[in-house]
Amino acid sequence: MLQDILFASALLALSVTIHAAALSYLLRWLVRSTAAPSASFWRSTALLIGVAFRLVISHLLQVAAWGLFYYSEGVFGDFPSSVYFSIVTYTTVGYGDLVPTRPWRWAAGVEGLTGILMCGWSTAFFFAVVSRLHRPIDDRAA
Repeated sequence: MLQDILFASALLALSVTIHAAALSYLLRWLVRSTAAPSASFWRSTALLIGVAFRLVISHLLQVAAWGLFYYSEGVFGDFPSSVYFSIVTYTTVGYGDLVPTRPWRWAAGVEGLTGILMCGWSTAFFFAVVSRLHRPIDDRAA
């Protein structure tokens, strides 16, 4: 069981690293392409689509890392099933049509918790971008 927790902890750390790198990249991208708070609806919307797309890519990379782990450990018979289980677990959808064997249930639980944290982090980041784009006129001069 200790080994399972160590593997899950390493994957959690990898997920945080991937997400931190993605957000760092995204911040640099936003500085170069940020629409001014007075930008048109379409310019602001295009920027938000770009942010959302990049956040989803970050999450998919994390899901793929967890899926690769499940596949390499033989938890599921093929890579597509491993990634499918990973995305269902990471997003906490939890269909239940694929269930890992007993030793890997700890990892799956940690993946679900990791997904909640990373999605929350993305939500906070997205909210900050929207807030920056739509802050009141009085705050723009400050």
